Amino acid sequence: MARDTNKKTAPRGPRIVNKKARFDFYILEKVEAGIALVGTEVKALRSGDASLTESYARIVGGRATLHNFQIQPYKQAGPFNHDPKRVKKLLLHRREIRKLASKVQIKGQALIPLRVYFNARGLAKVELALARGKARHDKRQDLRAREDQREMARATRRGGL
Repeated sequence: MARDTNKKTAPRGPRIVNKKARFDFYILEKVEAGIALVGTEVKALRSGDASLTESYARIVGGRATLHNFQIQPYKQAGPFNHDPKRVKKLLLHRREIRKLASKVQIKGQALIPLRVYFNARGLAKVELALARGKARHDKRQDLRAREDQREMARATRRGGL
């Protein structure tokens, strides 16, 4: 049987997720952007050797960049490896950059990466979020609500109130 080349397949490779982002920020809007990577960065990213914690995106001079996104050196590259904390260029349309730049200038809003993944075509993508930071009491409320949900689930499994 011949394979249908028009059919999109599920994304391959690991997904690197910023778990603390949803805990520390209110997500206002999401945008998908490409990342300009070096060859050894792509190989290391495919093996899942990356961390999004403490990373953020900035827009300066009409260019979007990703800072503190750490991709560990690729073990088989030897002396030809990349800098793990190199600033990566984000690939967005000029119109999208202008729109995000105007929104980021509002006090308290930032661009943070939520996850990095490979799409169906095998291209590295980052899901950016326009976000506003949460206060400490908001985080406590979220934890309390999550704990209440767990308690309710336990009670329904037991068959009691």
